[in-house]
Amino acid sequence: MTSRPPETAGSAPFGPLVSGDWLEGHLGGPDLVVLDASCYLPTSGRDAFREYQERHIPGAVFFDLDRASDPASPWPHMFPGAEPFARYIGSLGVGSTARVVVYDGSGANLSAARAWWMLRMVGHREVGILDGGLVKWCAEGRATRSGTEAPLPATFLPSRREPEIATRDEVKEALARGAVRVVDVRAADRFRGTAPEPRPGIRSGHMPGAVNLPYTELHAADGTLLGQAELRRRLLAAGVDPGRPIIATCGSGTSACALLLALEVLGTGGHRLYDGAWTEWAGSGMPVVTSD
Repeated sequence: MTSRPPETAGSAPFGPLVSGDWLEGHLGGPDLVVLDASCYLPTSGRDAFREYQERHIPGAVFFDLDRASDPASPWPHMFPGAEPFARYIGSLGVGSTARVVVYDGSGANLSAARAWWMLRMVGHREVGILDGGLVKWCAEGRATRSGTEAPLPATFLPSRREPEIATRDEVKEALARGAVRVVDVRAADRFRGTAPEPRPGIRSGHMPGAVNLPYTELHAADGTLLGQAELRRRLLAAGVDPGRPIIATCGSGTSACALLLALEVLGTGGHRLYDGAWTEWAGSGMPVVTSD
């Protein structure tokens, strides 16, 4: 179900989901920043920035996940730390008091949840995801614009948050002990090892003891997040208890954030992201298993 942002102070918290009706009615508001956080797998053949230039929600600024990530890391899309990330989002016009709506063009908010999670990592609570993303927005006949937007830079001051990133060693320990469930949201064939990874040199398969729940299973046909009852049912069917501590993982720490979003909607907390994800795990010689 979609949470509606507040109209006045003291009402329900902003997000984590925002409807198209609400966003359309609030576009151009002085405290609202809209971010197009589209990012696609290397094998997709899609150019996220070119697509943004061709069509985006009016006023939306392009959030470049590569530029928002740690340039010194050997692994893709690693969180760069609070201060560098704060500088980047400030350059996009996101100030400390802004309300932010994030979307992407995947049809299932593949990468929008990553931008949502990164903003939450620096203590920003006023951030929501456009339920259904750009695909649903366009299917409903809402306005779009071509070209690029020139944001006014803003000052963003990050606040402290509890650690939400799990390291490779912490994942290894969780797999060995079993007290924390490691959930891999990659496609089932990549998890089984029957399909190649999209990044050269990375073995396919999965971590011993991890369970698979493809992120596409969290969304309805129109790209909106499933309702709470159905989300809970699918999690439990995959062997995932949302009330138990969870480490979410995927290929590069992007689509796993969709699981963290679903858990947020379910009202459960204390879950973490393995930021290095499968690229780090398989690329650094850790155990890999395959299955039929």
